[in-house]
Amino acid sequence: MTQKAKRTLTAKTITMAHGSGGKAMRDLIEDVFVSVFDNEDLNALEDQARFDLAELQAEGAQLAFTTDSYVVDPVIFPGGNIGTLAINGTVNDLAVSGAIPRYLSCSMILEEGLDVELLRQVVASMRQAADEAGVTIVTGDTKVVPKGKGDKIFINTSGIGVIPRGVNIAATRSQPGDKVIVNGFVGDHGAAILNARGDLALEVELQTDCQPLHRLVQAMLEVCPDLHAVRDASRGGVATVLNEFAETAEVAIRLYEQQIPVRTEVRGVCEILGLDALYFANEGKLVATVPADKADAVLAAMRSTAEGRDAAIIGEVITGRAGRVTVQTGFGGERIMDMLVGEQLPRIC
Repeated sequence: MTQKAKRTLTAKTITMAHGSGGKAMRDLIEDVFVSVFDNEDLNALEDQARFDLAELQAEGAQLAFTTDSYVVDPVIFPGGNIGTLAINGTVNDLAVSGAIPRYLSCSMILEEGLDVELLRQVVASMRQAADEAGVTIVTGDTKVVPKGKGDKIFINTSGIGVIPRGVNIAATRSQPGDKVIVNGFVGDHGAAILNARGDLALEVELQTDCQPLHRLVQAMLEVCPDLHAVRDASRGGVATVLNEFAETAEVAIRLYEQQIPVRTEVRGVCEILGLDALYFANEGKLVATVPADKADAVLAAMRSTAEGRDAAIIGEVITGRAGRVTVQTGFGGERIMDMLVGEQLPRIC
C-alpha cells in the first residue's frame, strides 16, 4: 500500500532549518516532495532506490545513465518551468542513445527565502512531466543555501534507462552519404527564455519546445534500427551538435539553409540581436544522421508523431575536411558554421 506523507509544511518561505536535517527538513521532504512524487521506491525514504536487475535485463542489453543540472533564469517561462526542463532534459539525454527511460533522481538546491508555493508549483510540474514521459522519480536530496548565495532554485536530475538489444547509436557512426534530420523548428527554447527575461520588450508569443523525445526515437528505430547518430540540441543548439558529430566521426557536414525550419518569430529575434537560431538552445529537438536509403522512411515515421510532425531533412554528411560544418545559403554561397565560441545566452537551461 502506498505510504502517504504524514507531515505538513506550514512555512511560507524556505529557511535554513529546511536544510538542517531535522524536523523542518522532514516536513519539507514529506509534504512537498514525497506526497507529490508518491511511489513505493521513494516513499520508503531510504538513502537509495533499489531495482530488480532481472527486470531491467529482460528489457535490454545495456543500461544508460546520465545526469544534468538546471539553473535557468527565469525559473518559470512560457510553456514550462525549471521542473519540466529538468525532467524532459534528462529523459532526452537517455532517449538519444535509444534507451527507454525508467528511473530519475531529483536533487534540489534551494535559496533561503524561496516562496514555498513556487516550489510546490515546480514540483507539481515535475510530477506531471514524469507521468507524461513514463518515468518515476525514485530518490533525491535537498540542500538550502543562505539568501544571496543561490538564485531561487537549482535542480539536478540523474536518469537510468534501458537500451534495447541491437541498438548502437553513436556520433562516431556518422558517415558520408547520411542525411541530417531535425524533428522540427529550431531555437524555440532559447528565444522563449530570452523574451521571458523582459529585456527586449518584444510583442511576440514565444514558448519553449520542452518535451520528451524517447517515443520519437523509438518510432525512428522501428523503421531504421541502424540509426547512426542522435543527439538532443540543447545548449549550443543544432550548430554545436553537428560540429560534435563532424569532429567525432572525422567527416564533413553540409546544411541547406532554406530547408532548416525556423519560426518567423524566432528568426525576427535573431535578426534584431544579430544571432543565429542554429546556436539557440532547444529542449525538445534532436538531430540525427540517418543512412540515405532509410531517410525518407525515418522522416515519415517522425512526422507521424506529435514530437516530430515538423521534421525535416536539413543536410547531409559528406567527404571533405574532417570536422567542418558548412551552410549553403539561399543565394548559393556557403559559410562555415563553427562550434559556438563564448557565451551566446547565459542561464538558458
